[in-house]
Amino acid sequence: MTDLKTVEKVVALAMIDINDEDKLKMQHQLSKIIDYVDKLKELNVEDIEPMRSLDCQRNVFREDKDFSFLEREVILENAPSREGAFFKIPKVIG
Repeated sequence: MTDLKTVEKVVALAMIDINDEDKLKMQHQLSKIIDYVDKLKELNVEDIEPMRSLDCQRNVFREDKDFSFLEREVILENAPSREGAFFKIPKVIG
């Protein structure tokens, strides 16, 4: 069973403030988690290849193609306000 000193260390690292009742609850929960991890350590995984992700399909990349965008003036026609070749926006930093 995890001792209260360990629970208090975890609480301090997490920078949370909990009451004594919640510390006892956390002590029980941490003990269950540590018991489960210890159980996992017993498994023989020597011949098992590590997974790269939960999705077993390989990543499919699209072909990188060069294409042109709309002309700058066509894009700037949609601007509610502009200054030269740029969009003009209200100042957001005081």
